[in-house]
Amino acid sequence: MIKKIFTTSVVVSALGYFVDIYDLILFGIVRVPSLTQLGYGGDELIQNGIFLLNTQMAGMLLGGIIWGILGDKKGRISVLFGSIFLYSIANIANAFVNDITSYALCRLFAGIGLAGELGAAVTLISEVLPKEVRGYGTAVVASLGVSGAIAAAIVGDLFDWKTAYVIGGVLGLALLLMRIKMFESGIYESIKNSEISKGNFLKIFTNKNRFLRYLNCILIGLPIWFVVGVLVTFSPEFGKVLGVAEPISAGKSIMFTYIGLIFGDFTSGFLSQYFKSRKKIIAVYIGFTFVFILVYLFSRNISLEMFYTICVLLGLAIGYWAVFVTIAAENFGTNLRSTVTTTVPNFIRGSVVPITLLFAFLRDSMGMIYAALLVGVLTIIISAISLYHLEETFGKDLNFVEDV
Repeated sequence: MIKKIFTTSVVVSALGYFVDIYDLILFGIVRVPSLTQLGYGGDELIQNGIFLLNTQMAGMLLGGIIWGILGDKKGRISVLFGSIFLYSIANIANAFVNDITSYALCRLFAGIGLAGELGAAVTLISEVLPKEVRGYGTAVVASLGVSGAIAAAIVGDLFDWKTAYVIGGVLGLALLLMRIKMFESGIYESIKNSEISKGNFLKIFTNKNRFLRYLNCILIGLPIWFVVGVLVTFSPEFGKVLGVAEPISAGKSIMFTYIGLIFGDFTSGFLSQYFKSRKKIIAVYIGFTFVFILVYLFSRNISLEMFYTICVLLGLAIGYWAVFVTIAAENFGTNLRSTVTTTVPNFIRGSVVPITLLFAFLRDSMGMIYAALLVGVLTIIISAISLYHLEETFGKDLNFVEDV
Protein backbone atom coordinates (compact mmCIF):
# COMPACT_ATOMS: atom_id res chain seq x y z
CA MET A 1 0.00 0.00 0.00
CA ILE A 2 2.80 2.44 0.96
CA LYS A 3 4.71 1.57 -2.22
CA LYS A 4 1.55 2.25 -4.26
CA ILE A 5 1.15 5.69 -2.64
CA PHE A 6 4.79 6.53 -3.44
CA THR A 7 4.42 5.36 -7.05
CA THR A 8 1.17 7.28 -7.59
CA SER A 9 2.63 10.46 -6.11
CA VAL A 10 5.75 10.33 -8.29
CA VAL A 11 4.00 9.44 -11.57
CA VAL A 12 1.12 11.91 -11.22
CA SER A 13 3.49 14.67 -10.10
CA ALA A 14 5.73 13.96 -13.09
CA LEU A 15 2.77 14.20 -15.46
CA GLY A 16 1.93 17.60 -13.95
CA TYR A 17 5.40 18.88 -14.77
CA PHE A 18 5.03 17.31 -18.24
CA VAL A 19 2.00 19.55 -18.85
CA ASP A 20 3.93 22.53 -17.45
CA ILE A 21 6.78 22.13 -19.93
CA TYR A 22 4.37 21.29 -22.77
CA ASP A 23 2.69 24.66 -22.42
CA LEU A 24 5.89 26.67 -22.01
CA ILE A 25 7.34 25.24 -25.21
CA LEU A 26 4.05 25.17 -27.13
CA PHE A 27 3.67 28.96 -27.07
CA GLY A 28 7.05 29.40 -28.76
CA ILE A 29 6.01 26.94 -31.46
CA VAL A 30 2.54 28.36 -32.21
CA ARG A 31 3.37 32.04 -31.65
CA VAL A 32 3.74 32.97 -35.32
CA PRO A 33 0.83 30.95 -36.80
CA SER A 34 -1.54 31.97 -34.01
CA LEU A 35 -0.76 35.69 -34.25
CA THR A 36 -0.83 35.55 -38.04
CA GLN A 37 -4.30 34.01 -38.02
CA LEU A 38 -5.44 36.73 -35.62
CA GLY A 39 -4.42 39.31 -38.23
CA TYR A 40 -1.00 40.45 -37.05
CA GLY A 41 2.12 40.57 -39.20
CA GLY A 42 5.59 42.05 -39.64
CA ASP A 43 7.02 43.66 -36.49
CA GLU A 44 3.72 42.97 -34.71
CA LEU A 45 4.64 39.28 -34.60
CA ILE A 46 7.73 40.06 -32.55
CA GLN A 47 6.22 42.84 -30.44
CA ASN A 48 3.04 40.92 -29.59
CA GLY A 49 5.02 37.72 -29.10
CA ILE A 50 7.26 39.40 -26.52
CA PHE A 51 4.19 40.95 -24.87
CA LEU A 52 2.45 37.57 -24.58
CA LEU A 53 5.60 35.84 -23.32
CA ASN A 54 6.16 38.52 -20.68
CA THR A 55 2.50 38.31 -19.67
CA GLN A 56 2.80 34.56 -19.18
CA MET A 57 6.04 35.02 -17.25
CA ALA A 58 4.38 37.64 -15.02
CA GLY A 59 1.62 35.13 -14.38
CA MET A 60 4.15 32.48 -13.40
CA LEU A 61 5.95 34.82 -11.01
CA LEU A 62 2.65 35.83 -9.41
CA GLY A 63 1.38 32.26 -9.40
CA GLY A 64 4.58 31.00 -7.80
CA ILE A 65 3.95 33.20 -4.78
CA ILE A 66 0.20 32.48 -4.61
CA TRP A 67 0.45 28.68 -4.93
CA GLY A 68 3.54 28.50 -2.72
CA ILE A 69 1.75 30.26 0.13
CA LEU A 70 -1.42 28.18 -0.37
CA GLY A 71 0.68 25.01 -0.36
CA ASP A 72 1.93 25.83 3.13
CA LYS A 73 -1.38 27.15 4.43
CA LYS A 74 -3.84 24.68 2.88
CA GLY A 75 -1.73 21.70 1.85
CA ARG A 76 0.28 20.40 -1.11
CA ILE A 77 -2.62 18.47 -2.66
CA SER A 78 -4.86 21.55 -2.79
CA VAL A 79 -2.28 23.30 -4.97
CA LEU A 80 -1.95 20.32 -7.30
CA PHE A 81 -5.73 20.40 -7.83
CA GLY A 82 -6.18 24.16 -8.10
CA SER A 83 -3.21 24.91 -10.33
CA ILE A 84 -3.95 22.27 -12.97
CA PHE A 85 -7.65 23.22 -13.06
CA LEU A 86 -6.87 26.90 -13.71
CA TYR A 87 -4.28 26.01 -16.35
CA SER A 88 -6.68 23.63 -18.15
CA ILE A 89 -9.52 26.14 -18.38
CA ALA A 90 -7.15 28.89 -19.55
CA ASN A 91 -5.66 26.71 -22.28
CA ILE A 92 -9.01 25.57 -23.64
CA ALA A 93 -10.18 29.21 -23.63
CA ASN A 94 -6.98 30.10 -25.52
CA ALA A 95 -8.34 28.25 -28.56
CA PHE A 96 -11.20 30.76 -28.82
CA VAL A 97 -9.35 34.07 -28.54
CA ASN A 98 -9.90 36.65 -31.28
CA ASP A 99 -7.54 39.50 -30.33
CA ILE A 100 -4.31 40.19 -28.48
CA THR A 101 -6.09 41.24 -25.26
CA SER A 102 -7.99 37.98 -24.83
CA TYR A 103 -4.85 36.04 -25.86
CA ALA A 104 -2.86 37.84 -23.15
CA LEU A 105 -5.49 37.13 -20.49
CA CYS A 106 -5.38 33.42 -21.32
CA ARG A 107 -1.58 33.42 -21.17
CA LEU A 108 -1.69 35.26 -17.84
CA PHE A 109 -4.04 32.75 -16.20
CA ALA A 110 -2.27 29.79 -17.80
CA GLY A 111 0.98 31.11 -16.34
CA ILE A 112 -0.56 31.51 -12.90
CA GLY A 113 -1.91 27.96 -13.08
CA LEU A 114 1.31 26.37 -14.28
CA ALA A 115 3.39 28.11 -11.63
CA GLY A 116 2.21 25.76 -8.91
CA GLU A 117 3.00 22.48 -10.64
CA LEU A 118 6.71 21.83 -10.13
CA GLY A 119 7.07 23.34 -6.66
CA ALA A 120 4.06 21.54 -5.19
CA ALA A 121 5.12 18.27 -6.83
CA VAL A 122 8.70 18.40 -5.54
CA THR A 123 7.53 19.48 -2.09
CA LEU A 124 5.11 16.55 -1.89
CA ILE A 125 7.61 14.02 -3.25
CA SER A 126 10.34 15.24 -0.89
CA GLU A 127 8.04 14.79 2.11
CA VAL A 128 6.38 11.53 1.05
CA LEU A 129 9.46 9.54 -0.01
CA PRO A 130 11.99 8.23 2.54
CA LYS A 131 14.91 10.65 2.89
CA GLU A 132 17.37 8.06 1.55
CA VAL A 133 15.64 7.83 -1.86
CA ARG A 134 13.84 11.14 -2.39
CA GLY A 135 16.39 12.16 -5.04
CA TYR A 136 15.20 9.29 -7.24
CA GLY A 137 11.63 10.57 -7.06
CA THR A 138 12.47 14.14 -8.02
CA ALA A 139 14.73 12.85 -10.83
CA VAL A 140 11.81 10.93 -12.32
CA VAL A 141 9.50 13.95 -11.95
CA ALA A 142 11.96 16.27 -13.70
CA SER A 143 13.09 13.94 -16.49
CA LEU A 144 9.58 12.74 -17.39
CA GLY A 145 8.28 16.29 -17.10
CA VAL A 146 10.89 17.77 -19.43
CA SER A 147 9.77 15.31 -22.13
CA GLY A 148 6.69 17.54 -22.41
CA ALA A 149 8.86 19.72 -24.68
CA ILE A 150 9.09 16.90 -27.20
CA ALA A 151 5.33 16.35 -27.02
CA ALA A 152 4.78 20.06 -27.64
CA ALA A 153 7.06 19.98 -30.68
CA ILE A 154 5.18 16.99 -32.12
CA VAL A 155 1.68 18.36 -31.39
CA GLY A 156 2.62 21.81 -32.66
CA ASP A 157 3.82 20.26 -35.91
CA LEU A 158 0.84 17.94 -36.47
CA PHE A 159 -2.06 20.18 -35.42
CA ASP A 160 -3.15 23.79 -35.81
CA TRP A 161 -2.52 26.13 -32.88
CA LYS A 162 -6.09 26.06 -31.54
CA THR A 163 -6.15 22.27 -31.39
CA ALA A 164 -2.73 22.24 -29.75
CA TYR A 165 -3.99 24.47 -26.93
CA VAL A 166 -7.13 22.35 -26.49
CA ILE A 167 -4.98 19.21 -26.25
CA GLY A 168 -2.99 20.86 -23.45
CA GLY A 169 -6.18 21.73 -21.60
CA VAL A 170 -7.64 18.23 -21.98
CA LEU A 171 -4.38 16.71 -20.75
CA GLY A 172 -4.67 18.92 -17.68
CA LEU A 173 -8.26 17.88 -16.96
CA ALA A 174 -7.33 14.20 -17.36
CA LEU A 175 -4.51 14.75 -14.88
CA LEU A 176 -6.96 16.40 -12.49
CA LEU A 177 -8.97 13.16 -12.38
CA MET A 178 -5.81 11.13 -11.74
CA ARG A 179 -4.96 13.30 -8.74
CA ILE A 180 -8.07 12.19 -6.86
CA LYS A 181 -6.07 9.17 -5.67
CA MET A 182 -3.19 11.23 -4.26
CA PHE A 183 -2.56 11.56 -0.52
CA GLU A 184 -1.34 14.51 1.50
CA SER A 185 2.13 14.47 3.00
CA GLY A 186 2.23 13.10 6.53
CA ILE A 187 4.91 15.63 7.47
CA TYR A 188 2.59 18.47 6.47
CA GLU A 189 -0.42 16.85 8.19
CA SER A 190 1.53 16.91 11.47
CA ILE A 191 1.56 20.74 11.49
CA LYS A 192 -1.58 21.50 9.46
CA ASN A 193 -3.81 22.28 12.45
CA SER A 194 -1.11 23.71 14.68
CA GLU A 195 -0.59 27.37 15.59
CA ILE A 196 2.75 27.41 13.73
CA SER A 197 2.99 30.27 11.21
CA LYS A 198 2.71 28.76 7.72
CA GLY A 199 3.33 30.18 4.26
CA ASN A 200 4.45 33.63 5.40
CA PHE A 201 6.38 34.68 2.29
CA LEU A 202 7.69 37.92 3.81
CA LYS A 203 9.34 35.98 6.65
CA ILE A 204 11.89 34.70 4.16
CA PHE A 205 13.32 38.21 4.07
CA THR A 206 13.24 39.04 7.79
CA ASN A 207 16.06 36.69 8.77
CA LYS A 208 19.52 37.07 7.19
CA ASN A 209 20.38 33.37 7.24
CA ARG A 210 17.01 32.39 5.77
CA PHE A 211 17.17 35.06 3.07
CA LEU A 212 20.69 34.05 2.01
CA ARG A 213 19.63 30.39 1.82
CA TYR A 214 16.72 31.42 -0.38
CA LEU A 215 18.82 33.66 -2.61
CA ASN A 216 21.51 31.01 -3.04
CA CYS A 217 18.89 28.40 -3.96
CA ILE A 218 17.73 30.69 -6.77
CA LEU A 219 21.15 31.76 -8.05
CA ILE A 220 22.54 28.25 -8.54
CA GLY A 221 20.08 27.93 -11.44
CA LEU A 222 21.32 30.97 -13.41
CA PRO A 223 23.39 29.01 -15.99
CA ILE A 224 20.33 26.95 -16.90
CA TRP A 225 18.37 29.94 -18.05
CA PHE A 226 21.36 31.59 -19.69
CA VAL A 227 21.65 28.55 -21.94
CA VAL A 228 17.89 28.37 -22.64
CA GLY A 229 17.24 32.11 -22.84
CA VAL A 230 20.30 33.15 -24.86
CA LEU A 231 22.15 30.30 -26.57
CA VAL A 232 19.11 28.24 -27.54
CA THR A 233 16.53 30.98 -28.10
CA PHE A 234 18.87 32.94 -30.39
CA SER A 235 20.44 29.86 -31.99
CA PRO A 236 19.52 30.93 -35.58
CA GLU A 237 21.45 34.18 -35.09
CA PHE A 238 24.39 32.40 -33.44
CA GLY A 239 24.42 29.89 -36.29
CA LYS A 240 25.01 32.66 -38.82
CA VAL A 241 27.87 34.15 -36.79
CA LEU A 242 29.46 30.74 -36.23
CA GLY A 243 29.23 29.85 -39.91
CA VAL A 244 27.01 26.78 -39.48
CA ALA A 245 26.56 25.15 -42.86
CA GLU A 246 22.75 25.41 -42.98
CA PRO A 247 20.08 27.66 -41.40
CA ILE A 248 19.22 26.68 -37.82
CA SER A 249 15.67 26.10 -36.63
CA ALA A 250 15.07 27.57 -33.16
CA GLY A 251 12.34 24.96 -32.64
CA LYS A 252 14.75 22.11 -33.32
CA SER A 253 17.42 23.70 -31.11
CA ILE A 254 14.90 23.79 -28.27
CA MET A 255 13.82 20.20 -28.91
CA PHE A 256 17.38 18.83 -28.98
CA THR A 257 18.32 20.83 -25.88
CA TYR A 258 15.36 19.38 -24.01
CA ILE A 259 16.27 15.88 -25.14
CA GLY A 260 19.60 16.46 -23.42
CA LEU A 261 17.75 17.85 -20.39
CA ILE A 262 15.76 14.63 -20.02
CA PHE A 263 18.96 12.60 -19.64
CA GLY A 264 20.61 15.32 -17.58
CA ASP A 265 17.79 15.46 -15.03
CA PHE A 266 17.67 11.68 -14.83
CA THR A 267 21.42 11.19 -14.40
CA SER A 268 21.97 14.13 -12.02
CA GLY A 269 19.24 12.90 -9.69
CA PHE A 270 20.54 9.35 -9.67
CA LEU A 271 24.17 10.43 -9.31
CA SER A 272 23.26 12.62 -6.33
CA GLN A 273 21.83 9.46 -4.72
CA TYR A 274 24.79 7.28 -5.66
CA PHE A 275 27.39 9.75 -4.36
CA LYS A 276 25.14 10.86 -1.49
CA SER A 277 25.64 14.54 -2.29
CA ARG A 278 23.55 17.24 -3.94
CA LYS A 279 26.31 19.89 -3.93
CA LYS A 280 29.02 17.79 -5.58
CA ILE A 281 26.76 16.76 -8.46
CA ILE A 282 25.52 20.32 -9.07
CA ALA A 283 29.15 21.50 -9.05
CA VAL A 284 30.07 18.89 -11.67
CA TYR A 285 27.13 19.85 -13.90
CA ILE A 286 27.90 23.56 -13.60
CA GLY A 287 31.44 22.71 -14.69
CA PHE A 288 30.12 20.76 -17.68
CA THR A 289 27.85 23.69 -18.54
CA PHE A 290 30.85 26.02 -18.67
CA VAL A 291 32.75 23.62 -20.93
CA PHE A 292 29.89 23.24 -23.41
CA ILE A 293 29.20 26.99 -23.43
CA LEU A 294 32.79 27.38 -24.68
CA VAL A 295 32.31 24.59 -27.22
CA TYR A 296 29.09 26.23 -28.47
CA LEU A 297 30.57 29.73 -28.78
CA PHE A 298 33.89 28.81 -30.35
CA SER A 299 32.91 26.06 -32.80
CA ARG A 300 33.37 27.39 -36.32
CA ASN A 301 32.01 26.26 -39.69
CA ILE A 302 30.44 23.11 -38.27
CA SER A 303 27.64 21.06 -39.80
CA LEU A 304 24.01 21.47 -38.80
CA GLU A 305 24.07 17.99 -37.24
CA MET A 306 27.08 18.91 -35.10
CA PHE A 307 25.37 22.10 -33.93
CA TYR A 308 22.29 20.18 -32.78
CA THR A 309 24.59 17.66 -31.09
CA ILE A 310 26.12 20.51 -29.10
CA CYS A 311 22.57 21.56 -28.13
CA VAL A 312 21.97 18.06 -26.77
CA LEU A 313 25.21 18.25 -24.76
CA LEU A 314 24.26 21.68 -23.41
CA GLY A 315 20.89 20.26 -22.35
CA LEU A 316 22.64 17.37 -20.63
CA ALA A 317 24.95 19.78 -18.79
CA ILE A 318 22.15 22.05 -17.50
CA GLY A 319 20.15 18.99 -16.47
CA TYR A 320 20.74 19.55 -12.77
CA TRP A 321 17.25 21.12 -12.60
CA ALA A 322 15.96 18.11 -10.62
CA VAL A 323 18.69 18.44 -8.00
CA PHE A 324 18.39 22.23 -8.03
CA VAL A 325 14.71 22.14 -7.02
CA THR A 326 15.29 19.29 -4.56
CA ILE A 327 17.98 21.24 -2.72
CA ALA A 328 15.53 24.15 -2.37
CA ALA A 329 12.93 21.85 -0.80
CA GLU A 330 15.48 20.32 1.57
CA ASN A 331 16.80 23.67 2.79
CA PHE A 332 13.58 24.90 4.41
CA GLY A 333 11.18 23.79 7.12
CA THR A 334 7.71 22.35 6.51
CA ASN A 335 5.93 25.64 7.23
CA LEU A 336 7.82 27.45 4.42
CA ARG A 337 8.84 24.55 2.16
CA SER A 338 6.06 24.90 -0.40
CA THR A 339 6.48 28.68 -0.54
CA VAL A 340 10.20 28.34 -1.24
CA THR A 341 10.06 25.34 -3.58
CA THR A 342 7.30 26.89 -5.69
CA THR A 343 8.77 30.40 -5.95
CA VAL A 344 12.42 29.41 -6.53
CA PRO A 345 11.97 27.74 -9.98
CA ASN A 346 9.62 30.51 -11.11
CA PHE A 347 11.98 33.27 -9.99
CA ILE A 348 14.90 31.63 -11.76
CA ARG A 349 12.75 31.39 -14.90
CA GLY A 350 12.20 35.12 -14.50
CA SER A 351 15.98 35.66 -14.47
CA VAL A 352 15.88 35.18 -18.24
CA VAL A 353 14.69 38.81 -18.47
CA PRO A 354 17.80 40.50 -16.92
CA ILE A 355 20.06 37.90 -18.56
CA THR A 356 18.74 38.62 -22.05
CA LEU A 357 18.69 42.38 -21.43
CA LEU A 358 22.35 42.31 -20.36
CA PHE A 359 23.24 40.20 -23.39
CA ALA A 360 21.40 42.63 -25.70
CA PHE A 361 23.16 45.62 -24.09
CA LEU A 362 26.63 44.09 -24.50
CA ARG A 363 26.04 42.72 -27.98
CA ASP A 364 26.32 46.12 -29.71
CA SER A 365 29.78 46.81 -28.33
CA MET A 366 31.22 43.29 -27.99
CA GLY A 367 29.46 41.27 -30.67
CA MET A 368 27.25 38.22 -30.08
CA ILE A 369 29.99 35.74 -29.22
CA TYR A 370 31.88 37.72 -26.60
CA ALA A 371 28.73 39.27 -25.14
CA ALA A 372 27.35 35.76 -24.63
CA LEU A 373 30.69 34.59 -23.23
CA LEU A 374 30.79 37.39 -20.66
CA VAL A 375 27.18 36.87 -19.54
CA GLY A 376 27.63 33.10 -19.47
CA VAL A 377 30.81 33.26 -17.38
CA LEU A 378 29.09 35.68 -15.01
CA THR A 379 26.21 33.25 -14.44
CA ILE A 380 28.67 30.40 -13.87
CA ILE A 381 30.66 32.37 -11.27
CA ILE A 382 27.53 33.52 -9.40
CA SER A 383 26.09 30.00 -9.34
CA ALA A 384 29.37 28.50 -8.10
CA ILE A 385 29.65 31.03 -5.26
CA SER A 386 26.01 30.46 -4.29
CA LEU A 387 26.46 26.68 -4.31
CA TYR A 388 29.52 26.97 -2.08
CA HIS A 389 27.50 28.77 0.59
CA LEU A 390 24.67 26.21 0.66
CA GLU A 391 24.82 23.30 3.08
CA GLU A 392 24.77 19.69 1.93
CA THR A 393 21.19 18.43 2.24
CA PHE A 394 21.38 14.80 1.09
CA GLY A 395 19.55 12.55 3.54
CA LYS A 396 18.34 15.51 5.60
CA ASP A 397 15.30 14.86 7.81
CA LEU A 398 12.60 17.23 6.56
CA ASN A 399 10.39 16.94 9.63
CA PHE A 400 11.28 20.38 11.00
CA VAL A 401 9.88 23.90 10.88
CA GLU A 402 11.33 27.36 10.40
CA ASP A 403 11.30 29.63 13.44
CA VAL A 404 9.27 32.54 12.12
